Formats: sequence, C-alpha cells, structure tokens
Amino acid sequence: MSPIHSLPALRFRMRRRHASPTTVRLFPECPDAISPMKTVSSPAPVADQRGSISDRPTTDCPPASRTQHGTQNREAGPVRNDAAVSPERAPARLVGIARLAASSLLAETRRKSAEKPEYFLLPVKSILNRCDSKRVPFEWTINPYRGCEFACKYCYARYTHEYMELDGSEFEKKIYVKKDAAPLLAGEISRKYSYHSKASGYTQAEHIAIGTATDPYQPAEREYGVTRACLEELAKREGMSISIITKSNQIVRDLDVLQRIAERSDLAIDITVTTMRPRLARLLEPRAPLPNLRLAAVKELHEAGLAVGVSASPLVPGITDGEGELEAVAAAAKEAGAQWFFSGVLFLMPSSAKTFLPFVREKFPRLAKQYEEWYRENGYAPEEYRRKASERVARIREKHGFRTRPWVEKKHTTPCAQLPLAWDAAAVAQPVEQAHSYAAG
Repeated sequence: MSPIHSLPALRFRMRRRHASPTTVRLFPECPDAISPMKTVSSPAPVADQRGSISDRPTTDCPPASRTQHGTQNREAGPVRNDAAVSPERAPARLVGIARLAASSLLAETRRKSAEKPEYFLLPVKSILNRCDSKRVPFEWTINPYRGCEFACKYCYARYTHEYMELDGSEFEKKIYVKKDAAPLLAGEISRKYSYHSKASGYTQAEHIAIGTATDPYQPAEREYGVTRACLEELAKREGMSISIITKSNQIVRDLDVLQRIAERSDLAIDITVTTMRPRLARLLEPRAPLPNLRLAAVKELHEAGLAVGVSASPLVPGITDGEGELEAVAAAAKEAGAQWFFSGVLFLMPSSAKTFLPFVREKFPRLAKQYEEWYRENGYAPEEYRRKASERVARIREKHGFRTRPWVEKKHTTPCAQLPLAWDAAAVAQPVEQAHSYAAG
C-alpha cells in the first residue's frame, strides 16, 4: 500500500545501593508481581515493536475538568460506523473529532498478527495544534496518530479517545492515522507558526512538541510514515524549535532527516525509559521496545551528533521508585550518551485510572489501597511525595552532570509569561504539574 500522504542491544550494569534517609519510600517494597531488582539480560524484542511515549498531555492539551468528555451535541450529525464502535453506541449522533472518527475508513495493513489493532484513516483538518495551557512549556503539538499500540498501563493520553466518543480502553486497539498530515502541516506552519514567541519576549521561536498524546514511532509508523512525512516538511524550514518524545528505537530510521532538521533548527529528542527491569517494563508497557533497545537508540542518536536525553516519566509510586532504580536508569542514560535526564511522578486522569487501578489490584495487590487513597480525589500524588521525588531527581542530575534540555534552557533565560516548566524536576520542586508527565511515552 502507498503511504498515507501524497542494533545490537546495549547492556548496562545495575548495582544495588544501600538505603539512605533521603530515599522516597511510601509504598511497601517488593511489588508482588516482580522479583527484586537485579541485573538481567533482556529477552528478545517482540516482533514489530517500537518505543513509546507515556509522559505527556493534550487533545492535545489536557482537558480542564473530568466532566468535559462526552458532552458534545448529538442532535445532528452522522452515526458512528460499526467498525469503530460497539452496536449499543452506534445510534449516537456525533460532532467534531468524534464525527470525523466515525466516518474514518479502515486502513489497509500488511500486518497479519491476530493481536494487531484496527487502523483507521482519520480525515483531520489540522495537524499543528495550539496548546494554550500554562502548565506546559510548548506552544504547538504534532501527534501523527490518535491512539498508541504500546498500551502503557499508566498512559494519561487515553482521554484523547474519549473526545471521539470511544472508551479509553480502546486507546491501543483502535489507531487513527492522520491523513494528508504533511500537506496540512506545510500550510499551517506558514499561517500559524511564529519565530518570535510571546512567551519568550519575542526573542525565541515557538516550540513544537511531537508526540504529546501518542507515540510518533509506534508500529503504525512502519506502514503509514506520517511522522516521517511531517519531519520532511519541518526539514525544509529553518530557525524552528522542535522536540520529539518516544519510547521507540524506530526513531533511528530517520537519522537522515533528523540531522537535516538539526542543521537548520533547534531539535531535542527525548527517549522514555521508566525502568531498567525488562520484566517490569513488559508489564507496564506491554508492546513498547524493551529498555535496552531504547538506550541503544540514545547511543546511536548521540553518536550521530543529535541532542538527546532520557525521560524517566512517569515515576510510578511503589513500582519504579525503589532504592537505586531511578538511579540505575540515570546511570544507563549517561553511559548511552544522554545529555539530560528528567522524571515526574505518575499523574492519573480518570480515563487512565480506569485502566491503571485494576492493573494495580491484579499485579500489585498490596499497593491497591494506597493508590486508591492517594488518587481518589484527583490525579496527583501527595505533594510531599512529589517534593521528595523532585529533590531525588535533582541529586541524580547533579551527580551525573546532566544539563537541562536545550529548549528549556532558552525558555528559562528569557522573560516568560508562562509558569515554570514544572515537569523539569531539576528546575522546580513539584515535577508532577509537569504537563501530566510529558509522555508517554
């Protein structure tokens, strides 16, 4: 089918460390489903898998409240097609993105696996989406797909399917491929994008974040190439500010175009690695590439001369926050050539909690009560925990000499009307306000 638009694994040592008084401890140790941390060789990667995002927001920006979903006017408009919705919901009248999703045709795919998701061609009207939230440090987002096959249990972006009148549990089962993304992007950059952002006092280009609500290098990218097409369009311009976040080592496929972009614009790449333990990674991020593959991608990007760092977001209380675990990720990131490192505590939107809390009850039953207490009233962990996590990340960064991400450094050196980058744990004390854990990965 035509496009939609007209390495060996590294091994990193992990050392146990003695507990210290500054260690963040809130939940019982030794999660039920996982053996204590130890050095293990990574199993072979699952076929046709890539990296993922899990730490980021928007439809691309996060909704203002948990009551915004499902409130669209249904008095007129098409009925969702049977392929995209269950029969009991088919009679609903839809508008906006839900209407577009309902009329989306099934996309051809070469994949034969019985576990593959359904792919749909989404006839979007825009690919460059404005994000006005003061909780995030970027003005624009590009999400080449809706939904993500990596199926990360904690993914905050599940709420984006609710805008299409789909349940958040279908986020990894129904993937929407944005049609004609590159031609749309070309026109929108010319009309919308500013090289002199108001937030920087008109001295810096507006920032475009790629992968805020989906992983741009999930398996769908192999067939449909929407991310690649958008990057080719960005490579034609100069003086832009761009970042990409992914959990996939598939990003190295695009080294050529990434280097072209970096020659003419500011480009920063974030690879998400939440744990060094393959078994735990497979539980939390079922279809994402394993940690060693992601770190191999960091190394390859670094050796290609690109600016790359590691995101350990989200930090999952009681599961990925054990003594030495975050430190092990940082040490491996440094060894691979990462220039920066950050992490923010798990943020649970209602749509994500519907998937994540049952997962905790099944796999980590001793943590279930604590999670329900912590996240009963809102999506944030207690402030004290977030503060200690932020201090821990700051110590890690200082120890390894990690810098702040390049585009974040620029924003912090100019007068800025936006709030501080709360999801940069070294810069502020409460990393969770961090754009709801800037992706996803």
